[in-house]
Amino acid sequence: MECVVQGIIETQHVEALEILLQGICGVQRDRLRVHEICLKNNPNLGNVASEVRLLCDLEQPEPTWTVKHLGGAMRGAGAEQISVLVRTMVESKVSKNALRLFNALGYKLDHELLRVGFAFHFQRGAQITVTVSSVNKMLKLHATDEAVPVTPGIQLVEVTAPASSENYTEVASAVSSFCEYLAPLLHLSKPGVSTGVVPTAAAAAVSLMSDGGGTTL
Repeated sequence: MECVVQGIIETQHVEALEILLQGICGVQRDRLRVHEICLKNNPNLGNVASEVRLLCDLEQPEPTWTVKHLGGAMRGAGAEQISVLVRTMVESKVSKNALRLFNALGYKLDHELLRVGFAFHFQRGAQITVTVSSVNKMLKLHATDEAVPVTPGIQLVEVTAPASSENYTEVASAVSSFCEYLAPLLHLSKPGVSTGVVPTAAAAAVSLMSDGGGTTL
């Protein structure tokens, strides 16, 4: 399982967000360049829709592939009472032939994206990952060199943390607490819930840029 929230930020404020994250996390960022292929299952594979994402890390000297299966989100009163989305998730390293295998199993290409940006990985009540990336679409199949931005001037921010059925409430609480530090720059909410950009982002960005993010929180 994993806990996840998402938000958007104007590209002009990304540098300020990076300074803030550096101050909070106290770790160096990792560069991010990931080719993401989203596959969805054929109806004959079951009545419940599922999707598989093949992720190719293009930042590695030899590109590496990971398969990530996203299941359904947790539902019910408990899920509604927490501010993060809790969903089933399984991921594993795979070979470069994985796409051919999933096609043979009946999965079809839904869409593909190129995500370019950076990520922070750190421990703060849970093992949290923050990714900040521009999302780009391919004009031709698998043509990552010709990718163009889906939303020019806007970048996607995603906060995730692994969880289990035993500890998801604690992990969700840790993610929610962490997100409060980012509130001056962006709104973070459950995926699919659009909250737009934050009116205070410009002023907060100016303050962070002048301060230089010198204090680790």
